[in-house]
Amino acid sequence: MTGRLGTGIGWRPEIADAVEGMPGIDWVEVVAENVCPGHLPESLSRLRERGVTVIPHGVSLGLGGADRPDEGRLAALAERVEALGAPLVTEHIAFVRAGGALTASPPLEAGHLLPVPRTRDALDVLCENVRIAQDALPVPLALENIAALFSWPGEELTEGRFLSELVERTGVRLLIDVANLHTNHVNRGEDPAEALAALPLEALAYVHVAGGVERDGVWHDSHAHPVPRPVLDILTALAGRVAPPGVLLERDDDFPAPAELARELDAVREAVDAGRSRAVGGTAATGTASGGAAGAGAGGVGVLAPPVARARERLGVAQTAVLSALVAGTPVPEGFDRARMRVQARALAAKRADVVAKVAPELPVILGARYREAFLAYARQRPMTAGHRRDALEFAGHLLKLGHPADAGARRRLREWWLDRAGPAPRRASATTRLVRGLLRHRA
Repeated sequence: MTGRLGTGIGWRPEIADAVEGMPGIDWVEVVAENVCPGHLPESLSRLRERGVTVIPHGVSLGLGGADRPDEGRLAALAERVEALGAPLVTEHIAFVRAGGALTASPPLEAGHLLPVPRTRDALDVLCENVRIAQDALPVPLALENIAALFSWPGEELTEGRFLSELVERTGVRLLIDVANLHTNHVNRGEDPAEALAALPLEALAYVHVAGGVERDGVWHDSHAHPVPRPVLDILTALAGRVAPPGVLLERDDDFPAPAELARELDAVREAVDAGRSRAVGGTAATGTASGGAAGAGAGGVGVLAPPVARARERLGVAQTAVLSALVAGTPVPEGFDRARMRVQARALAAKRADVVAKVAPELPVILGARYREAFLAYARQRPMTAGHRRDALEFAGHLLKLGHPADAGARRRLREWWLDRAGPAPRRASATTRLVRGLLRHRA
C-alpha cells in the first residue's frame, strides 16, 4: 500500500527547476530507464530530501510480449526502486519487441509501446510475466493501460474483462491513464464511460493525465500538448467512482512555462474535486482505492494460470508478424486496418528519429537539416534490433559506409564521433568531439 500520493508531475530534466519551485507538488514520477542508481540527478535528490515521493516508471520490460521478462531488465528496475526509496514501481500492458529465439526469426524492437491482443493466450502470457516480475521486484507493481492507434482482429475479451482477470489472477495494481482512454475512444471507438464502469478500480494505484493532438482523424498521445477538456472530463468521471490515491500530469516535450504547468495542475485538481462532489449521495468517491496487491512482490493472489508455453509460441508468431509489418515493411497481417498500420509505422519511425536525436544529440549537429531525412531513409531499410544508443551507432556507421554525408568536413566529424563510441576502447575526445559538445552546451 502506498497511501495517498496526492497531486504529482512527471519529472523531466528540462523542467527540473520548475518542478522544484512549484508549490503543491506532492510526488513525482521518473522514467526508470533515464536514471542511474549511483548518480541520481541533484534535483531528484533534493526532492527526496524534502520528503517528495519519487516513483520509477518503466517503459522497456514489455510484459505483454511473448518472451519471459528479461532478468537483467528486472534487476535494473529493482535497483532504481531501491535507489529512489520508492513505495511501488509501474510499467505498461504492452509489447515492445518481438522475434528472436522463440520464433526463430531476427529480433525486432518497436521503440514504443504497442497493444497486446485481448485474447486468452495474451492474458495467460501476461499473467505469468507479471508474476515473474512481481517476484523480482522489492515493492508492489502497477501496470498502465496504453493508448493505441490500431486494434487486433479476433479479440476475445473487452479491456475491462481483460484487466479484471489480470488483477484477479496476479493481484497486480493498475495505473489508469485517462488520456489513453480518450485516445482509444477516438482511435478505436471505445466508450470511456463503459471502460470506466468495467475497470477494477479497487486495484487503482494512481492516475495519469496528459495531452495529445488530433491529426487526420487520429489522436496522437503526444504528451506535448495541453490536457484537453475531454480528458479532464474522464478524470472527473473516474473520481466520481473512486477517490484516486494519486493523480499525475505527464509532459514529455514542448514544455511550457512553469506558470502554464501550474495552471494545468490546478485544472487536474479541479477535475478531481468535481468528481468527488458529483458522487451520488457523497459516498461513491469517499473511499480510496485499495490497490490490489497489498505487499511487496505479491506473486499472485488469485487463480493459477495454466502452462503457457504454447500460448507464448502463438503470441510470439502473431506479434512478430505485426511488428515486422510496422518496422520492416513486410505485409500487414490479415484482418488489421492497413491505413491505421501505416499511421502507426510512420509514428514509430518518427519517434525513433526523435529519440536517437536525444540520446546522440551530436548527430543532428553534425548532419544539420539533413539528419531527419537521412535517418528516416535508414530506418526504412534497417529495423531496430537493440536500444536507441546502438541504433545511433549503426545509423552513423551506415552513413559512413555509403560515403555520406557528401560534405567532407561533416563526414570527418561523423567518423570521429563514431570512432569515439564504437571503437574497441574509449578514445580521448578529439577536437571535433569537443567542438560538437561545445556547440550543444551553447545551444542549451
